[in-house]
Amino acid sequence: MIEHEEEENLTPLGDLALQITALPRETNGFGDIYGGWLVSQMDLAGTAMASKVAGGRVSTVAIDRMAFLVPVAVGAQLSFYTQTLQVGRSSIQMLVEVWSDDPLSSEQRKVTEAVFVFVAIDGSGRTRPVPPRRG
Repeated sequence: MIEHEEEENLTPLGDLALQITALPRETNGFGDIYGGWLVSQMDLAGTAMASKVAGGRVSTVAIDRMAFLVPVAVGAQLSFYTQTLQVGRSSIQMLVEVWSDDPLSSEQRKVTEAVFVFVAIDGSGRTRPVPPRRG
C-alpha cells in the first residue's frame, strides 16, 4: 500500500506538528540523512500530538507500516504531519507523514509515513484512560 500512496496522495494528511531542516551532522557516509534520525523526529511529532489527545503524558509502544520512499538531502526542509487514526481506552494510533521541500528545486515530496501507537500513562508510568474528547 505505501509504495503506491506517493502517487495517489500528493498532499500531506493531518496537521503540521513539526518542521526542521536536515543538517550535515545527521548524515551517513553517502551524505543522506540517517533513517533512525528521521524516525526519532517522527516520534517527537507524534508524541506532541498524541499527548494533546491524551491530555497528558504518553509513551510510544509500537511503530507499524514504515517505508522510506526517497532519500533526504542535507538542507531539505522537513515537515511532519500527524493524523489521529484511532483512540482506544488508553491507546492512540497516529499516522505520521514526513514531507520534504527540496531547497534547490522547490519540489515537495513525501519521504515516509508510519503508524505510531502511543499509550497514555500517569506520573508513575502506568497506563491510564484517555479522557473523552471534548465537543
